Amino acid sequence: MESSPKSNSVTFITTDVEKKEFINFPYSHYEDDEYWVPPLLMEQKKLLNPQKNPFYKNAEIALFNAEHEGKPAGRLAAIIDHRYNDYHNAKTGFFGFFECIDRQSTADLLFRVAEDWLRDRGMADVLGPANPSMMDEIGILVEGFDKYPSIMMPYHKSYYDELLKGSGYEKEMDLLTYLVTQDSVDRDRANRAMEIVKKRLPSISIRKIKLKKIKEEVKIIREIFNSAWKNNWGFIPLSSEEFDALAKDLKTIVDPDFAHIAEIDGKPVAFSVALPDYNQIFRDMNGKLLPFGWLKILIKKNKIDKVRTALMGVIPEYQGRGIDVLLHREAIENGLVEGVYSSEVGWILENNVQMVRV
Repeated sequence: MESSPKSNSVTFITTDVEKKEFINFPYSHYEDDEYWVPPLLMEQKKLLNPQKNPFYKNAEIALFNAEHEGKPAGRLAAIIDHRYNDYHNAKTGFFGFFECIDRQSTADLLFRVAEDWLRDRGMADVLGPANPSMMDEIGILVEGFDKYPSIMMPYHKSYYDELLKGSGYEKEMDLLTYLVTQDSVDRDRANRAMEIVKKRLPSISIRKIKLKKIKEEVKIIREIFNSAWKNNWGFIPLSSEEFDALAKDLKTIVDPDFAHIAEIDGKPVAFSVALPDYNQIFRDMNGKLLPFGWLKILIKKNKIDKVRTALMGVIPEYQGRGIDVLLHREAIENGLVEGVYSSEVGWILENNVQMVRV
């Protein structure tokens, strides 16, 4: 039986010690969950650091820790993304980094405090989770608790969906992800589709992303992304600073065999970026690079047998012509050579019928 709500308390974080507690809470909260993958602590710190994350140039965030009977019991962030509201002409606040024990009164108090903070700043709606932006980990896992999450995909306690509903929230959009394996993929069908697309678009070519020119490549990707996604749910155009930060991260982890740009008559029209699933290595690192985390990455990175197709875009005038199929096929064929067994494709919006069909 749930105890009195009076046994719950929430702290508005103002000190480094409290922020450290906020960041560290999941590592104890999930310590008995087989399929949770501890994220790198340095990356979590960077996400929440206004000096290192360009997202905060146009955003505000407040962090809250919860306790139940004097023990750590949860956390939540309240976020205002000014560019989102300017682009959508909205007054939407976000919540993020939600973690909580299985106690409705604790979750209710966290959300009430965060909602009050957002309301005091003129927000009328709340959307989430976004950790902290719509380009980071988003959503609550509702299916697939018996599988390891891929890189930059969330994993949650199975009761979170009920806690959210109990606090008055309802689903806004289903985000889908698909697993394609070398055993399940229909290569003959993909090859036939490639021939059809090449007959329609004889000047199309697919090339690998050039890591030695990553800044120029990321500028191309940014232009395609902002054009391709502009009518999608939750979209905001990403800034050059955000893509510059992305370029630094991509240069470290991207494998050009799984990152491509499609060109027609030499003009970039589409891109696809798949990331090696470093979660296969992070599972055993408990979030720490030191003292031996770097060594584990160096030794094991060539043994990763899964990628996650995390970003894809086709400019509007070429959508629906099968270019996305060509990009997927290229990654599949390269995967056969490189020993990559599977690709997770997502997330994909539930109303993106064309991509779901692919």
